[in-house]
Amino acid sequence: MSSAESSVSGDPELRRSPDPDSAEWLRTLTGTGQERDQAIERLHELLLRVARAEVRRRGAGLRVSGPELDDLAYQAAADAVMSIIRKIGEFRAESRFTTWAYKFVIFEVSGKLGRHFWRRPDARLDLEDWSRLPERFGSGPEHHAEWRDLIAALRRAVDEELTPHQRRVFVALVLNGVPLDALVARLGSNRNALYKTLFDARRKLEARLAGYVTHRT
Repeated sequence: MSSAESSVSGDPELRRSPDPDSAEWLRTLTGTGQERDQAIERLHELLLRVARAEVRRRGAGLRVSGPELDDLAYQAAADAVMSIIRKIGEFRAESRFTTWAYKFVIFEVSGKLGRHFWRRPDARLDLEDWSRLPERFGSGPEHHAEWRDLIAALRRAVDEELTPHQRRVFVALVLNGVPLDALVARLGSNRNALYKTLFDARRKLEARLAGYVTHRT
């Protein structure tokens, strides 16, 4: 077997030795009895602090606050602990154990906040209110008339230049202001993939609208 194949197959000999703190987490979490229970409790407390900070940071844009926000943090931390315990054998010591564990809780927070957004009665993915575009870019009503031609040109470019998926992502994020986490949850995608889709869409639109004289405030 080649070295590349060994790496893909997860050859234990290629794994790094964990730092002392990470080694202690691994020992206690894979142990038995009261020591394991205490380690799981400590891990949950650690991840709960991370989850609370993350839901506060992202919650405002999703209109989530108060006890509801704290409940989402508890759920995210609990589910992250379960995933970590289930996948602890996949830890390769390429980072500290806690750094590896944080990724699980961030993922859970993103998913839970995203799904929560779609419970709102006014949350729609197919809504296309192009008249709201000036407001999305901070332009007041006094400038809306100056946007009219630009919006018409942009709308044609969106319809003619973008793929169906690019159009859906662009309209959701830019036109409708759907939070990224919510769109990730609805489309079953991930943040990096949607960032890439939006980047490609914007590049196409910029090329199409190059030289177009925009409004001046």
